[in-house]
Amino acid sequence: MAYFPLWHKTFAAAAEESDAAVFTKTDLGTLPEWNLADLYPSMDSPELAQDLARTEREARAFEEMWKGRLAEEAGKGGSGRLGEAVRAYEGLDELFGRIGSYAGLIYAGDTSDPKRAKFYGDVQERLTDASTHLLFFTLEMNKIDDALIEAAFEADPLFGHYRPWILDIRKDRPHQLEDRVEQLFHESSITGRGAWNRLFDETMTSLRFDVDGEELTLEPTLNLMQDADGEKRRKAAEALAATLKENMRLFTLVTNTLAKDKEIADRWRNFEDVADSRHLSNRVEREVVDALAISVREAYPRISHRYYALKAKWLGMDTLNHWDRNAPLPETPQAVIGWDEAKETVLSAYRGFSPDMAEIAGRFFERNWIDAPVRPGKSPGAFAHPTVPSAHPYVLLNYMGKPRDVMTLAHELGHGVHQVLAGDQGALMAATPLTLAETASVFGEMLTFRSLLERTSDKRERKAMLAQKVEDMINTVVRQIAFYEFERRVHTERRMGELTSDLLGEIWWEVQAESLGPAITLREGYETFWAYIPHFIHSPFYVYAYAFGDCLVNSLFAVYSQAEEGFQEKYFALLKAGGTKHHSELLAPFGLDASDPAFWNKGLSVIEGLIEELETLDD
Repeated sequence: MAYFPLWHKTFAAAAEESDAAVFTKTDLGTLPEWNLADLYPSMDSPELAQDLARTEREARAFEEMWKGRLAEEAGKGGSGRLGEAVRAYEGLDELFGRIGSYAGLIYAGDTSDPKRAKFYGDVQERLTDASTHLLFFTLEMNKIDDALIEAAFEADPLFGHYRPWILDIRKDRPHQLEDRVEQLFHESSITGRGAWNRLFDETMTSLRFDVDGEELTLEPTLNLMQDADGEKRRKAAEALAATLKENMRLFTLVTNTLAKDKEIADRWRNFEDVADSRHLSNRVEREVVDALAISVREAYPRISHRYYALKAKWLGMDTLNHWDRNAPLPETPQAVIGWDEAKETVLSAYRGFSPDMAEIAGRFFERNWIDAPVRPGKSPGAFAHPTVPSAHPYVLLNYMGKPRDVMTLAHELGHGVHQVLAGDQGALMAATPLTLAETASVFGEMLTFRSLLERTSDKRERKAMLAQKVEDMINTVVRQIAFYEFERRVHTERRMGELTSDLLGEIWWEVQAESLGPAITLREGYETFWAYIPHFIHSPFYVYAYAFGDCLVNSLFAVYSQAEEGFQEKYFALLKAGGTKHHSELLAPFGLDASDPAFWNKGLSVIEGLIEELETLDD
């Protein structure tokens, strides 16, 4: 598996430098902008400068202390110091993680700001250089004989504490390269994949889309494709296509370069399938993901094709244009949802499940851990970044008052709660594989949706809510598996040579047409839409984790709905486990097994049930 710097956790983010709370007043209410002082006071603070100096000094000292000695320490039995070594390594992970998180959050707050871009690049370089002295540790640990490792677990309680992490990194052994080659992969990452990722980010945030003479950034343009006015949706889609087409040579070059970069790494590390490295990092078996993808593709006619045919009828159209896919129904309330209402909606839903869950989520509002406004240069989309266990997560939104924005808030706060609870596992074991990282976020969405639905007695409002939830689930399950199929075809084709822009557009068109079905007509320009999806660039094959998480939560929620007591305790135990347990261990207390194909069909049947209810309401 490719080695990433110690601070390379799950994130994308934004930030302000001030240590005071910052707010933006809009017609949505007072929107919070997060305060990063819990990490560092500012980019030029003495505290940050001192910690950057510590990374180099302490990484060198760690290398001098432990390099070449790990096998010897393992052989000493009870007098060995492997546990002490891992504890020291974890301390460095915290240090590197704090600095790297701060730099990443600052940069994503405005990737168009040259000062922030330079700061981010300089910090990346210094951390990469310093962490070169730590590269030996996991490589050397993985060379120790299994019997010695097991004996050390028993003889050294401190080393035994880290057993889940040690066994986890040892799964990478078949793909581990000679030390000097690993060092080359590591040091070149900043001028290789990291540089191409940065180019994509800075390009995307600098793009402007001309909608009726108004120059918009990506987020407001995408937001218009959810507008009740069909003409606005069309113009937004055409503006999106026009600007993406103008920049298609660049996006094609970035995609080809990164796909080739991945192919080189996969070949050197002896990965067979194009997605095997992602499966390994997710700690999930290829067969499980294959079963998920097959189940979803087989369900296309029963879910997305069926739903979009209904929606075309509701909107009085023979077929939907691709820009109508997320159009609101006539029954959908058009009022803008203010920030305070969104906050109370989500916290109330969380509180109904668990007061503890609501209390943790409430900290994000009370302590300014959320950055909500749309700003030029700010990273698009939304996320929760865990930073390090000694601090706390941060949530980024681009909040515009749509119902989907409320669901996004519920989603990202679910991540945040998960990250807070898992933090007690420590820096090395708190991180959760992507397939399980979506559990709490999707569960939080479902809690919020069910809470709102229970309050709704009006038939038309209920229909609008159910339709919106079905669309969200289709976007999470069907759309993400279609993304996964697109990536599979792109990376497979790339092994035979570069892909042209036209070929990339053809592949995109074909997989989307298959997933969306005959009730949606793809118009000219849609072939460019693959280019703005950041997951293809930052995290190849990440996307199936969304479908994994949604189907998992559908099954989990069915258990919750039938459980009389004890579910909340088991659910919190799942979240607190972080990365210490395999998905099979975590799901067993709920009677669920992701290796069983019926598991995925059970999750998909929940979506089908909602569509059936919509058909009933349509009578």
